[in-house]
Amino acid sequence: MNTTVERDIELQLVLSPERSIPVPARFVYGSDDPYAVHITFHFGSDAPVHWTFSRELLVEGVFRPSGHGDVRVWPTQQEGRSVICVALSSPDGDALIQAPAVAVSAWLERTLRVVPPGTESENTDLEEELFALLTPAPGDDCYPGGDPWGAPDGPLDGER
Repeated sequence: MNTTVERDIELQLVLSPERSIPVPARFVYGSDDPYAVHITFHFGSDAPVHWTFSRELLVEGVFRPSGHGDVRVWPTQQEGRSVICVALSSPDGDALIQAPAVAVSAWLERTLRVVPPGTESENTDLEEELFALLTPAPGDDCYPGGDPWGAPDGPLDGER
């Protein structure tokens, strides 16, 4: 049975050290994808922005700096309150988001009760996942003519 844990949290998009704007976001965790957290940011445009990254990275980032590359998370204080900073980088640009630590921690705690750390693999059928990843879908141009190397279907020169 799949269990989903959702929470809407108002975040702050940091534009400069002196200025930020509120951004509604939905945090989603599903036991069917136990290693990942999904965050959807609603910036007031027609298309929300979706990010998916490791639940472990977010859990660790509540306590100490974690991550590198596209997603980095760390705890800090902002005007006397605890916040979690999330730095996101993509080819489309970079963003620094601040989230209230209490709200994020409470949501994470709920996800950890649904799938405790270290038990994620019990909620994943690895063979099924690998089969889905490695099986060509109808219309894929994999193995044209049945030969992965694209050799002609007839005999090669010198073969009869």
